[in-house]
Amino acid sequence: MNFIFLSPDFPDNFQYFVKSLNKAGINVLGISDKPWENLSSDLKSSLTEYYRVWSLDNYDELLRACGFFTHRYGKIDYIESLNEHWLATEAALRTDFNVSGIKNDTIELIKRKSAMKEVFKTAGASVALGCRAETEQDLRHFALQTGYPLVAKPDSGVGATSTYKINNDEELENFIKNNDLKHYFVEEFVEGQIHSYDGLTGENGEIVFETSHIFSLGVMETVNFDRDLYYYSTRGIASDLLEIGRAVVKAFGISKRFFHIEFFRTPENRLVALEVNMRPPGGLTSDMFNYANDISIYDMYAAVIAGHATEKKTEYPYHCVYVARKNGRPYRHTHEEIKDRFGENLVHFQPISGIFRNALGDWGYLLRFEDTDSVFEGAHYIQEKN
Repeated sequence: MNFIFLSPDFPDNFQYFVKSLNKAGINVLGISDKPWENLSSDLKSSLTEYYRVWSLDNYDELLRACGFFTHRYGKIDYIESLNEHWLATEAALRTDFNVSGIKNDTIELIKRKSAMKEVFKTAGASVALGCRAETEQDLRHFALQTGYPLVAKPDSGVGATSTYKINNDEELENFIKNNDLKHYFVEEFVEGQIHSYDGLTGENGEIVFETSHIFSLGVMETVNFDRDLYYYSTRGIASDLLEIGRAVVKAFGISKRFFHIEFFRTPENRLVALEVNMRPPGGLTSDMFNYANDISIYDMYAAVIAGHATEKKTEYPYHCVYVARKNGRPYRHTHEEIKDRFGENLVHFQPISGIFRNALGDWGYLLRFEDTDSVFEGAHYIQEKN
């Protein structure tokens, strides 16, 4: 079995997917722009072969790389990066090389927020009112109908980049003046806390792993106001989230893929679908899966790809919380004090790549506990300022 992995070196923890795929007997063929000698020894030993391109944004280079691997190893079975940024690139390569999975004719459903909303509706999920902002008049009419505040976000975009909250007519006119409207999707602002439904599907779309996370802040607030974020896994999944989450996964018809589906839980305890990402959640969340559940999600994914039997996890022994810190802030407690305070409950910490800094901070701490009081205490201690 031949598996082309785009950018296997980034983010850092994705090399564990490569290691597990290799362990499952799969030929992992890496394509990236990093020199071979700069790859970790674990990654190099797990790759069957590596093809360096000068830019992962140069599609012609990727075509040549995939053509080289096809000539050398035969039919390609999978092309993946497990990364939001490369979803459309993967789809185009699958189309050109006739590889199973999401192709050009279905990529819009998981890339465009406007298209996602229609799938959410077919699954029976509540959604915020929204519209494609094709013209200035369209947008003004929508604002008149819906009222403020509004949220404007790229229809095809990652995270909260170039996302704006619009509170009044003046801010609306400033948004119209300074942005290319045809790239934006605008919807009513929904007040609520983000609850995610996350997991992995198997060969026939069956869910082989599922969990949930609750976020202290929305990513838009975290990025736009440069705040400190934390989020934690739940020990079990709320029944209403479980029901609608499973329905959404079924409506998208995915197989052998991760999913990360975000909902707002409103003050009235209503779930409103926000967006879906058909890849592992960002940052260290894959590692949080492992620490919260005493599993290896990397091995589980490899087993799904290899067609091996996987046992569904039905118990959730721990909460795992990700706590972000940003450089240059007057935090009350030092790194050494954090280590001394939490001991074995501090299961991991590391610097975070600058590309993720606005949302996930410069440093990420993972703590695990059996109770939520300790989760909140841990997050507060790490983020407390003088």
